[in-house]
Amino acid sequence: MIQLEEVTKIFNPGRVNEVMALNNISLQIRQGEFVIIIGANGSGKTTLFNTIAGAAIPTKGKVWIASEEVTHLPEFKRSKWIARVFQNPFDGTAPNLTILDNFRLAALRTQSKQLKIGINAAFKRKVQDTIARLGMGLENKLNQPMGTLSGGQRQALTLLMSIMDSTKVLLLDEPTAALDPKSAEIILNTAQSLIQEYQLTAIFITHNLKDAQQYGNRLLQIHKGKLVRDLDANAKQKLLLQNMYEWFG
Repeated sequence: MIQLEEVTKIFNPGRVNEVMALNNISLQIRQGEFVIIIGANGSGKTTLFNTIAGAAIPTKGKVWIASEEVTHLPEFKRSKWIARVFQNPFDGTAPNLTILDNFRLAALRTQSKQLKIGINAAFKRKVQDTIARLGMGLENKLNQPMGTLSGGQRQALTLLMSIMDSTKVLLLDEPTAALDPKSAEIILNTAQSLIQEYQLTAIFITHNLKDAQQYGNRLLQIHKGKLVRDLDANAKQKLLLQNMYEWFG
């Protein structure tokens, strides 16, 4: 589903503040894989996400999504495959619109913008059924403005909105870092359920070693822009049971 071939990303090339954020990374991620990415701050994790999403164009190398080369394709044109949940729970929703209207926008994200889409009772029922899986009672508050909800509620709804269209790739950029433990658990359990149910290809950046152990079937470690570990589920579990804190030094 995702392939990177010898991807390098250099910021401010030729200047005194030049930074090589990614250093010749080659990577293949199969459809349905749930990949965990760990690494110290500044290791290149977010740049890797941005390169996949189209927010950053590689200095050299190539990127494919669903067998289509997208190396120079802008972010908005990759949205037909990719949904992204950010660390800040307020980045993924429109606060002045209702919950229902936010889901309507999500459903229209990769479709032609016909005003009638999402207005009928069938769509409302679909949204209610989707939200009910959270167990937060929000399915009965569809007309409530999104901005009145807590960060955890908004992040959970952002995650659910990612499956309202034809998303194939889900990028989870430390989505629980700003949340309380209960909300974080709801979101990660929901994410895992959605990934399995919809056969999504998912990548999850985290600094939480417990989450890295509990979720995902593959683990990547990035260090100074290089991919230094690539572990399957069994190897991941064995290594995470050992002392991994040195990885983040």
